[in-house]
Amino acid sequence: MKNRPYIITIAITLFFALTFTASASDKCRIAWSHYTGWEPYAYMQESGLMAKWAKKHNVEVEITLVNDYIESINQYTAGAFDGVTATTMDGLAIPAVGGVDTTVLIVGDYSNGNDGILIKGKPGEKLGVKNLKGRKVMLVELSVSHYLLARALAKNSMSERDLTVVNTSDADIGALFATASPGAAAVTWNPILMAARNEPDAQLVFDSSEIPGEIVDTLMVRTDMPEGCKRAIVGAWDETMSIMSGRGQATDDAIEMMAKFAGATTAEFKAQLQTTFMYYNRADAEALIKSPEFKKTMDEVRKFSFDHGLFGQGAPSADFVGIEYPDGSVAGDKNNVKLRFR
Repeated sequence: MKNRPYIITIAITLFFALTFTASASDKCRIAWSHYTGWEPYAYMQESGLMAKWAKKHNVEVEITLVNDYIESINQYTAGAFDGVTATTMDGLAIPAVGGVDTTVLIVGDYSNGNDGILIKGKPGEKLGVKNLKGRKVMLVELSVSHYLLARALAKNSMSERDLTVVNTSDADIGALFATASPGAAAVTWNPILMAARNEPDAQLVFDSSEIPGEIVDTLMVRTDMPEGCKRAIVGAWDETMSIMSGRGQATDDAIEMMAKFAGATTAEFKAQLQTTFMYYNRADAEALIKSPEFKKTMDEVRKFSFDHGLFGQGAPSADFVGIEYPDGSVAGDKNNVKLRFR
């Protein structure tokens, strides 16, 4: 038994080696799509901040652009990604309803004018929401654009029966609106919205600043994502927010880089940020999701989703999917919690 200490030493060495290897092998993939409040994810990847925080937590995190917003969420739901940038409504209506246990890891912002409804008028014509009556309206069907339209119509004593919704990919909507004849209408978000607003005779008739705090933009991840990945992503995000909200060359460089990702000038991107209520301080984002007002907003979202068939034909009510809040309370089915706010 003279070699027993040697055998024990080898066993201990192998144990720690295997433990380290298992931890280091945690690789998480995040999908994002173009939107003002999500351009920071490209910055995190390209600037090296994500790699820095991933190394700190001994994981790998890959952030990938998917140009079609709904497709990015579909791919997340199908298992191609471990996380995705999405609004609370789309996270509920697609992955949560699809059975993917999802946690909102980061609340990044709410749209405060970044989503809007446009109509192309004739020179000198003054248009409003009521002028949508009888028109075809291009939008990403059953997305937050659809929700925004429904809220605008309700505020003007109208309904979707007064118009025709035309399902249009966010990858196409800008070009289609640009080449459309007078009378065309569209609902979209920045940076597409800003470009579309610059089209001759385009008029903004309603935007998300009229429903503040209702279109909330997040990063959602699989609830069982390795904790190291979660900590790395949050760390990189918090540092990015600190840089964005600061002053000096580092801030200027970051904003310039994000503008480039968005296909905008620096001035245009700064203008987009003015209509984005960014949560630069994570404590403020946490206060939002802990507030009674947020639960009321999510009730509006649940009702819209159910009324528009987003829960599927088998869903008996808006309570079909359970939503868990930071205080432990659950809206909906407590036995089917699929969307969690931490």
